[in-house]
Amino acid sequence: RLPRILTDQELTSFFRVIEDAPLFHKIMLKLLFYTGLRVSELVNIKISDIDIKNNKIFINQGKGAKDRYVLFPESFRLVLEAYLTNLNGRQFLFESTRGTKYTPRRIQQLVSGYRKHAEIGSDTNRRLGPHILRHQFLTYLTRKGLTDAQIQLISGYSTKKSLEVYQHLSLKDVEIRGKIILRRSGSGQA
Repeated sequence: RLPRILTDQELTSFFRVIEDAPLFHKIMLKLLFYTGLRVSELVNIKISDIDIKNNKIFINQGKGAKDRYVLFPESFRLVLEAYLTNLNGRQFLFESTRGTKYTPRRIQQLVSGYRKHAEIGSDTNRRLGPHILRHQFLTYLTRKGLTDAQIQLISGYSTKKSLEVYQHLSLKDVEIRGKIILRRSGSGQA
């Protein structure tokens, strides 16, 4: 089964809503999108895992007990750096007011709440969980022409076969956009 991804409009709506969210929610959700992290990897990021100068985060024992680095955009560095300066005495990047790290379930609840606020999926059974941001990111990389080896390294997938889903999603997107362009150009063929 192909995972669902958001339309450009839905993605814009979602990020428009989180612009008004508390800063740590905004950072958390953008980090999921910008890096393609799994939620279980996100909640385990320690402050010491972040290399702010080189725009990378060490993922210690990700899925399959694999270590890797993920990169975040240069444009995100200042925001993340400012956030880090206010985390006195914390071990994890995202901790509750009780000093415990966030759970995957809590992040799922946050994403669901912002999805509802952005009115995504309110008229369908479309689910928007944190993992869809990973699919969104990896599909984006496929569209941009990164090689399987590059995407495998970024995503932490153990085999290239796992990447086929993103190639199909990208191909499907090309087909849909192509049909729209053909209709607009008046050829009438789809």
